[in-house]
Amino acid sequence: MLSSIIFIILLIGAGVFFGKNISKISSNIKLGKDLDRTDNPKQRWKNMAKVALGQGKMTRRPVAGVLHILVYVGFVIINIEVMEIIIDGITGHHRIFAGAGSLYDFLIGFFEILAFLVWISCIIFFIRRNVIKIDRFHKPEMKGWPFDDANIILLSEVILMTALFTMNASDSILQARGVHHYIEAGSFPISQVLVPLLDGMSTGSLIFIERSAWWFHIMGILAFLNFLPYSKHFHILLAFPNTYYANLKAKGGFTNLAAVKEEVEKMFDPNFDPYAAPAEGEVVAEPERFGAKDVLDLTWKQLMDSYTCTECGRCTDVCPANQTGKKLSPRKIMMNVRDRIEEIGDEVRLAKKEGKEFDDGKSLLRDYVSEEEVWACTSCNACVMECPINIDPLSVIVDLRRYLVMEESKVPSELAGMLTNIENNGAPWQFSPSDRLNWANED
Repeated sequence: MLSSIIFIILLIGAGVFFGKNISKISSNIKLGKDLDRTDNPKQRWKNMAKVALGQGKMTRRPVAGVLHILVYVGFVIINIEVMEIIIDGITGHHRIFAGAGSLYDFLIGFFEILAFLVWISCIIFFIRRNVIKIDRFHKPEMKGWPFDDANIILLSEVILMTALFTMNASDSILQARGVHHYIEAGSFPISQVLVPLLDGMSTGSLIFIERSAWWFHIMGILAFLNFLPYSKHFHILLAFPNTYYANLKAKGGFTNLAAVKEEVEKMFDPNFDPYAAPAEGEVVAEPERFGAKDVLDLTWKQLMDSYTCTECGRCTDVCPANQTGKKLSPRKIMMNVRDRIEEIGDEVRLAKKEGKEFDDGKSLLRDYVSEEEVWACTSCNACVMECPINIDPLSVIVDLRRYLVMEESKVPSELAGMLTNIENNGAPWQFSPSDRLNWANED
């Protein structure tokens, strides 16, 4: 009874703490500007099923793709056994679903095989990162916590699966000895390997090992759950809504700024008087900022993208600017967005509550993302096409670039010359439109 009470308290505590973190992240995402992504729900459900649930884009890189699918499927299906462990912990029973008979035996055996595949996959992933040292995992933005984060998760998975095998191996021995409370149930094709190592122990020692492994496994899972909001592995949860709300339009198309469209329409309206005084009682809205200087200028979807980023580096790996040695890394852009909204989220909400404007003297542009990075982008959409969960780093880069051009009139000299030629000559080249066909003259 005491064990059940302790378990329930820990379970509720873990749930409350996780809920608070989820609420904070949700509030941070909602600080973004409005964006309508409710069109074509049928296609959106299809995208989510294919990309998030079906891992459709992961297998473009077969080795990593297959290993990730094994971890993903194992993680999802093994949680069925976790449900049993939680119910056992609350009620004080042991293997409460054992009444299913042969079906239960099959499922436990199947879970063990999946757990072993997860164990092997995590070991291989760890070797790829730390021994083979694949280049995309060792870019400048991956130093420190981002690199350690991945290793912590991989090692945690290995330890949790090992605890599961240890628990099952000692359980199977206790079942064979007919110990009270340990009913004969389940099939243990993988953990049987550990039986010879434990079989010589006393019953009391085995019960201690089984209970210790049980508690370690379930507490480890609850700790893992609460680690997710602080980790890149939060994509486990956000991948589904993020793929559902992904952009369905052609990747080469750019969005129109509503503020610019409104200004152009006014210019073409013969009845519009820019000098007219506002009517009595009319509230004149503050002009909207063109582009984005800080994260509060981005949409909620762009902020969701940043929280969903897996930091896998596939976007940076295919970026032509990065490949040629330029500073730009699409992955870093998304990490910067997340870091910035995490930094100011609480302060922004407090300022709004007090009716104040928030300003900490910093911004996403320049303090997190340099102008050099913004202008290095070729707008090729390779990063968007490669992302396994449909994140759009290019949209953030374009909005930062729009701010530089339309708010600060800052463009590289090469681009300024081209824009001047287009304005004067109707083409990027510095010669008269009447001379365009001179190349065709025989002489």
